[in-house]
Formats: sequence, structure tokens, C-alpha cells
Amino acid sequence: MKISRKSFFKGIALGTVSLPFLIRAFGGKNFAQEGSTGAPNVLTARQYRWKMVTTWPPNFPILGEACNKYAELVEKMSGGRIRIRVYGGNELVPALEAFDTVRTGGAEIGSGAAYYWAGKAPAAQFFASVPFGMNAQQLNAWILGGGGIELWEELYRDFNLVPMPGGNTGVQMGGWFNREINTIDDLKGLKMRIPGLGGKVLEKAGGAPVLLAGGEIYTGLERGVIDATEWLGPYHDTLMGFQDIARYYYTPGWHETGTMLEFFVNKEQYDKLPSDLQAILKTAAAWSNIWTLSNMEAKNALALTTLVEKGVSIRKFPSDVLDKLRQYTEEVISDITASDSFSRRVYDSYDSFRKKAANYSLITEKEFYDKIQKSGGLNLG
Repeated sequence: MKISRKSFFKGIALGTVSLPFLIRAFGGKNFAQEGSTGAPNVLTARQYRWKMVTTWPPNFPILGEACNKYAELVEKMSGGRIRIRVYGGNELVPALEAFDTVRTGGAEIGSGAAYYWAGKAPAAQFFASVPFGMNAQQLNAWILGGGGIELWEELYRDFNLVPMPGGNTGVQMGGWFNREINTIDDLKGLKMRIPGLGGKVLEKAGGAPVLLAGGEIYTGLERGVIDATEWLGPYHDTLMGFQDIARYYYTPGWHETGTMLEFFVNKEQYDKLPSDLQAILKTAAAWSNIWTLSNMEAKNALALTTLVEKGVSIRKFPSDVLDKLRQYTEEVISDITASDSFSRRVYDSYDSFRKKAANYSLITEKEFYDKIQKSGGLNLG
């Protein structure tokens, strides 16, 4: 079929030239195919409808909010081509089954913290938090600028997953206790909700670590299932109501000095995406990484003031207790790296970077806190 140039443009103006006609007129070119850049033609862009499962309670402040905002940002940046429905812990699957659900294709993306999966991959916990380890900015520096992300991607590849840094809690508090901690012996027999490497260190000290999802902690502490719990910081701890059922609030959070949170994507589904959507997922994760840490710092600063003004006394772990916990940490890490070669690779990279970062922070961050930034005047006990 032939058509004159004048008739062709007149037909477009009048709306009488259809899309099938255009395809035939241009030699049957498949407008649904993606271009060489990986960006699909806007006329027939494929729509993706994904599910996200998380370890956080539904709409949980900051951590759950970040997942919702991630989904909103992905949808906006993709022009609606990819939409993600977020399910909090236990809404679609139990909170601690998120990892397996995503890797087996039950959902396309998940959110959590890598130390939850230590039973499946011991090396995973080094990408979340190491007791007496790096803080948030140092951990970000290692993962994004010091070779950590390449190791993380290699580890998760065996689980059909693609990891993405998705936030950080900052330095956490030491936790809420219903007994005073004056010596290392006070940890013996202590049942404490504490995940990851910190749990293994507590076990070395004679305690009993218990892994509970966020929504189960308050009830566990209230009913005596556990004697103590760490969670996050003043903001979230106050929202959980721990100040009403526990007597002592301790610092510092030796077990989680800057815990990295994560998004993890089913690799098969990720690999099927055009390159621009892959980039959008990673860009949204990078935004979430900054947004989460910023809001944790802001909300914790305000909440701490409120707690202290209401009479909560902040206790400090005795130095000899911390020294002993540091020793146990070294023993735990030695045991793990001796029995798992990938853990050895990851920790060697982590520790090498940590030492360099510590040297730098001693002449910058430490000097800032010691010489420039003064106390706001709160009596922290």
C-alpha cells in the first residue's frame, strides 16, 4: 500500500492513521522492541508489578516508611512502568522469611538487614554490623568505595539475589535491661533479644540470645520471655514503649555501631529488566540510604531529650564489661572466619578498611567531638 506524504500527515492530523497502519507503513518494524540503549519505546513500554516483603512491621516509622517511599520513588522515576506493593512483616509472609521468599520468586524485592540471614550465609552479617566495628559513614565508605559491594553481590549471587544498601540506623543504644550490668557476670543467663554477631558475643559471655522480629519484642519483654532487648535508638524505643516495662537504658550500642539496612532483589527478575529500570532501582536505594540515616539521626536527637526530661536515666556499660565483650567479639569472628572461607575474604576486606578509617577519624571526627562540639547541656546520668 502506498500513501503520499501529504495524505500521511493529513491522516495523522485527523486521527485516521492507526498504529497498526503506521507499523505496516514502516516495514513492519516492531515498536515493542527496546532500543540499543535499553530504554523501551514509550508506545508499548512493558509494565512491571512487583511485591516487596519486609522484616519491618507494616508502616514502621522510618524503616517501613523508607520502603513505602522507595516504592513511590521507583514508580515516579519510571513513569509508572514499575510499581511495587509493599508488605510489612507477617502481612504476606513471616518477617524473617523475606529472604527466602524473594530468592525463590515469591516476591521480587525485599527489605531487611543482612545479619538476619547469617544462618544461611555466615558472611552476610559483616554487611550489616560488626560489634566494635565501623560507624555508618565508615561502613558506607567501605561498601560503596572500598570494595564491599562487589563482595556483597558475589555472596548474594549464589542465592539468586542482588543486594543494595538501603539505609543505616547510625550508632545504636545498648538496650533496655531489667537488671543492672555492673560486671561481665551479670550477663550470664541473660535472655536478650539481640541478632547477628552481637548475639554470638552475648552467648560467649554466658547469655542467651533470642531472635525476635520487631513486632514481637514488647510482648516478649513484658511477659518475661526475654530479660533485655536492644532495638534501635531513643525514637523507636520510645514508640515501642520499652521505657514502661524495662528499668535500665544502656549505652553504647557496642553490638551495632552503624547497622546497614538492605534491599534485595530477585536476580532473575532484575536481569530481565531494561537497564534504565535497573538503574532506577539502584538510584532509589541510594536515596533511601541517605534518607533513612538522616531521619534516624534527627528523630533520635529529639527523642533522647524527651526521655531524659521524663526522668529516664542513661546508664553506661562499665569499661571492663566492654573490654571483655571486645575480647569475645574477636573470638567469635575468629571462629567464623576459620570455618568459612568467604567470611574470611569479607572480614579481611572489612577489617583492613576499618583500620584505615579509624586512623582518619581519630584526627578528624574525634577531634571534632572532643574540641569543637560541646554538650547540649543534658544531664545524661
